[in-house]
Amino acid sequence: MSILKAVILGIIQGIAEFLPVSSSGHLLVTRNLMDLGDIPVLFDILLHVATLIVVIFVFRERVIALLHSLFRWMIRKSDESDKSNLKMIILILVATFFTGVIGIVINDLEFFQNPKVVSIFFIVTAVILWLTRYVKPRNEYSIPGPKEGILLGIAQGFGVIPGISRSGITISAALLGGIDRKKAGEISFIISIPAIIGAFLIDLKDGAQLMSEVSYIAVIAGFITTMIVGYFSLILLMKLIKSGRFYLFSFYLLPLGVIGFFFLT
Repeated sequence: MSILKAVILGIIQGIAEFLPVSSSGHLLVTRNLMDLGDIPVLFDILLHVATLIVVIFVFRERVIALLHSLFRWMIRKSDESDKSNLKMIILILVATFFTGVIGIVINDLEFFQNPKVVSIFFIVTAVILWLTRYVKPRNEYSIPGPKEGILLGIAQGFGVIPGISRSGITISAALLGGIDRKKAGEISFIISIPAIIGAFLIDLKDGAQLMSEVSYIAVIAGFITTMIVGYFSLILLMKLIKSGRFYLFSFYLLPLGVIGFFFLT
């Protein structure tokens, strides 16, 4: 893989991982069009790790607060001020469990790697995003519990399907589940942290294969590009969620899915 192709994939990952248009779907279609062949899964995961760094940076205050409350609970010094953070941690654990179970099953199905199938799921994502248009804004926010964790975990699990946007389906699930707009995006990306770390650790076995097929420079170029583009994409997305215009991405995904279904092979 050339440095240019790695940068292109990094740009796509940085945009599509945060904006609700499916990074895995766009990467698969791009590889098909650019005739890249089979690239080790770890390359995808490394690009996801780059976006993970962006998530932690943007939501660093929230992440630090969660870790602080967890530490205080572990040493049995937590108090009432830690209650909401500990509740959020339970949500993250529940969501991660359901994401892992569903993700493992779906990830082994080759059916979802077909570009035409990906195009169908672009359309599915477009419909899901469109439904958020009818969500009524909430003025108050309360920490969701295990029930919402199950909902978000299941949604995130299906988000591993190329064409189904992880951010799109989890944020939509949060909004449709009654979670406040200001927090829906934050929760969606915070619950992605353990999922991305887990996927990275599982696919570390492909490290040697990755470096035998992709140069170090290309990997670094794709990684840095993903972080830079991803940061600005995430900032844009959070503004769109708060303004209630999250559904606008359906106008992009619907025609993309239709065109892809008829013209991709």
